[in-house]
Amino acid sequence: MTRRMIVPVLFGVFGIAVLVGLGLWQVQRLAWKEAVLAEIDARISAAPVALPAAPDPVADRYLPVRATGTLLPQAVRVLSSVKQVGAGYRLIHVLETGGRRVMVDRGFLPLEADPGALPAGAVTVTGNLHWPQETDSFTPAPDLEKNIWFARDVEAMADVLGTEPVLIVTRGVDPASPAILPQPVDSSGIPNDHLEYAITWFSLALVWLGMTALLLWRIRRKTV
Repeated sequence: MTRRMIVPVLFGVFGIAVLVGLGLWQVQRLAWKEAVLAEIDARISAAPVALPAAPDPVADRYLPVRATGTLLPQAVRVLSSVKQVGAGYRLIHVLETGGRRVMVDRGFLPLEADPGALPAGAVTVTGNLHWPQETDSFTPAPDLEKNIWFARDVEAMADVLGTEPVLIVTRGVDPASPAILPQPVDSSGIPNDHLEYAITWFSLALVWLGMTALLLWRIRRKTV
């Protein structure tokens, strides 16, 4: 090795070490995220419990619950879509249960479909508590005149419907409404891009190695 090669070699080794280190860190993050998702999936599918007296948006997120009460006509429609079905709305109704008023996300209704009459009498709702994080600075304000919302904003919907800021996303309603397709909570919407990030860092390490090797080859040619 000539003296002219020392700096490129050191620079190459340092760069490769940093990139490989970042790739290994993302592999560790991948294992951590998969464990978190497994824990969330286990929590979602656990046996349902009674609706807590004062649900907490952090401690009770995804908590499986079962509540019996009366579905009231007050509702909001959240614009949504389902693959191989098309556009439609999530129907979010008021559930009056034990002197309380909470919200129930009954599921998806295609645009042109008729939801049918509300179930007469008491219904039993089984689902999960959820406080979706669907709004940002780009989310349009709801069209209250047409009752069209563009995201599930629990606080805002509760203000309009006069309920507690509590949303039950149904897995099932007894009796069921055939036209409405339940859209239960799952972990599929939680991003897990760590594998892609790891592949990117490892690929950059290979590119760095190739560039270093090319530079050393060119230096060696000039010195021969």
